[in-house]
Amino acid sequence: MDIAALQHAIKDAGFDGWLFYDHHHRDPIAYRILGLDEGSFVSRRWFYYIPAKGEPQKLVHRIESGKLDTLPGARAEYSSWQELEAKLRTMLAGAKKIAMQYSPRNAIMYVSMVDAGTVEVLRDMGKEIVSSANLVTQFEAVLTDAQIETHFEAQRRLDGVLTAAWKGIGDAVRGGAGTSEWDIVQFLREGISREGMWTDHGPNCSVGPNSADSHYEPTHETSRPIRNGDFVLIDVWAKLADTADQTRGRIDAIWYDITWTGVVGREPTDREQLTFNTVRDARDAAVATIQKAYAEGRTIAGWEADDASRDSIRKAGFSEWFTHRTGHNIGTELHGSGAHLDNLETHDERLLLPNTCFSVEPGLYFPGDFGVRSEVDMITRPGRAMVSGPSQRELVRI
Repeated sequence: MDIAALQHAIKDAGFDGWLFYDHHHRDPIAYRILGLDEGSFVSRRWFYYIPAKGEPQKLVHRIESGKLDTLPGARAEYSSWQELEAKLRTMLAGAKKIAMQYSPRNAIMYVSMVDAGTVEVLRDMGKEIVSSANLVTQFEAVLTDAQIETHFEAQRRLDGVLTAAWKGIGDAVRGGAGTSEWDIVQFLREGISREGMWTDHGPNCSVGPNSADSHYEPTHETSRPIRNGDFVLIDVWAKLADTADQTRGRIDAIWYDITWTGVVGREPTDREQLTFNTVRDARDAAVATIQKAYAEGRTIAGWEADDASRDSIRKAGFSEWFTHRTGHNIGTELHGSGAHLDNLETHDERLLLPNTCFSVEPGLYFPGDFGVRSEVDMITRPGRAMVSGPSQRELVRI
């Protein structure tokens, strides 16, 4: 934890301070940003206040008085709720606008960790509680150069595994041996492991009507065979494995997450081609919007990129079939704590900051028939934004 960097960000945001609060590990964000032990026993409330200027302050219960000893700053203790509120008031004296893991109307639920009652107590003290969402993005989602390189290394390796999977489908179908969704999932998992990568679950291979379920995952029992004439969607994600233990991912490594679609032994139908083109163009519209903002030196929020993609699909007449956000933040967790490309499920006002990673993955899903999703990842750098791997331009012919 870098107190100076935290205070600089708080000041730049125009806040008087950032108040961290937890009880029974309700706020994992606080533990990560402050560098606290996420597995520690916590049975009483604690508060940690970082002012824009000055010494941080701690407030802990007397029977867990050492809970924040790893953090800098003066410590105060309480036993009763009356004493807690009195000392909290003293801790925050002179501060008006205070950031917390809070989101007005729970608009960005990913950072909305503080309970309403605690917010009410602080408001009764005359405090204005504002969202820490962009601060969280800055300290949770901004990547180092070394981390960004792990993403590109995963990209190079995983793209090769995916290419081999498409070829494997074609060889198995044409050769008569046959294959299935489950077989391809196992093929992908073996390739991921062989290439020194790791994944926590999945990946996914969906055939025909199963591709219309955006969260479908085959099992050995429910797997559908892949035959000549089928439509196939593959969604695959991985990160570099821990060199000391290949059964887990490197703690600092960044994921790579992609989705491609194709047809087996035939040309696509007109409807399949139109659907793919619509999704591809919507993906490219979001990418172009982000790249334009970066080239012009403008900030851009996640909802703006989602709008660009969604507007493209709406103009094509398919809006009712686009049922999820356009993309999600990617970090050391597959779905990270930074801005998502979303103005559907949430109105994500968090900024797409430099040195962050996120997916762009619009999709159209026709239940009982088929679905198309086209997913790429983007890396932002000061002054530019780039797609980190190849972008599918046409349906794969297997």
